[in-house]
Amino acid sequence: MREPPTHITDADVLAAVRASWLPEADAVEHLPVGFGAHHWAASVGPDRRLFVTFDGLLPRHTARSLEGAYAAAATLAAAGLEFVVAPVPSASGSHTVPLTLGMLSATRWVDGRVAGDGVLDDPSSARTSLRMLARLHAAEPPAGIPAWAPLVQADFADCLASRLAGSWDAGPFAPRARDALSDRNDAIARWVAAYHRLADEAHDRAWVPTHGEPHAANHLVTPDGPMLVDWESLKLAPRERDLRPLTDAGHSRLVDPDWPMIEMFDLEWRLDEISQYATWFEAPHSGTASDAVAISGLIEELARPDWRP
Repeated sequence: MREPPTHITDADVLAAVRASWLPEADAVEHLPVGFGAHHWAASVGPDRRLFVTFDGLLPRHTARSLEGAYAAAATLAAAGLEFVVAPVPSASGSHTVPLTLGMLSATRWVDGRVAGDGVLDDPSSARTSLRMLARLHAAEPPAGIPAWAPLVQADFADCLASRLAGSWDAGPFAPRARDALSDRNDAIARWVAAYHRLADEAHDRAWVPTHGEPHAANHLVTPDGPMLVDWESLKLAPRERDLRPLTDAGHSRLVDPDWPMIEMFDLEWRLDEISQYATWFEAPHSGTASDAVAISGLIEELARPDWRP
C-alpha cells in the first residue's frame, strides 16, 4: 500500500519484530510498495534487514489459513524450491504473529528488482516463470496447505445490487464507484453465473500447489536467480490458477492450458477485484494515492472485454 495503515504505528511493528524475529532491531520503515498488504523494512544498522508484511484477515483469510499458506511456503522452500521467498519462523515457531486486525510475518531481505508491473511480456521471462511454476506444481503438497474455493459467492450480484440501492457518500470516489458498478451489474451477474458453473467443473481436475498471483510484480530478478514473493495466496488448486498471467501475455503455446479453467480464474480475478473495490469505496475513504489506484483498478475490471480463448 502507498500509505502506512492508520491503525498500526511503526512502534507497534518494531515491538512485534523485536519480540518475534529480531530482538536487536533498531528501526522500521514503511515501504510504499505492493497493493493490499502493508510492508516495512526492519533493520539493525545499515546492513541487516528483514522484509515485514502485515496481512489483514477476513474476508480473504483467517489466522489459520494465513499461517497455513506461509508455513506451506516455508516447507516448499526447505524441500528445495530455492525460488520460494518464504516467511521465516518467529520465536514461537509460527510463521505469523497476531497484530491489530491481522497478522505480521517476516522474510529475509532479498536484493533485486521486480520483473515488471503486470504480465510477463518477453518470452525469456515467460519461460523462466514457467520453469519455476512447473517445479511448484510438481511438488508434494505440504501438510496444512489451504485448498482453493470460490472467492466470490453465487449471490454476489444480487447482494451488490441491494447495496447499490443505498447512498454511497463516504468518500470522494464513492459516487463514481457506485455509478460504474450500477452500469455493469447485469454483466457482473453473468460473470458470477459463469464462474460458479466452471467452479463446479474444477473439482474434476488435478489439484497442485499454486502460488495464485505469479504476475511480473511478484517476480524478483536477483543475483542468485529468479525468485517468487508474496506467498499469502498459496493454495492447492488446478494449475491454471498460475497460468493465466502467461496466457494473458500471449504465451499459451508454452503452457498448453485447460481453457475452461483459465476462463474460471480470469473470472475469479475480475470478480474478486470488483468485490474488494466495492467494499473499499462503500466505506469511508479520503482520496489517497491508494484510493486513486483502487478506483482505476475497479474501472479497468468493469470495462475490459469478456475473456476469449
